[in-house]
Amino acid sequence: MPREIVIIECTEARKEGKSPSRYMTTRNPRKPDGKKVEKMKYNPSLKRRTLHKEIKK
Repeated sequence: MPREIVIIECTEARKEGKSPSRYMTTRNPRKPDGKKVEKMKYNPSLKRRTLHKEIKK
């Protein structure tokens, strides 16, 4: 079974009225916890690292 491709989006940019950054990443579909992916990634519009969470497809 291949890894799933998911899109993660910045959680802080919309609060500040700027455009959110989005990244594509993968996850293991057989992982038992089933939580959404969360990663610290760089947001160029805010010029800092922010928390990015998985969004719906």
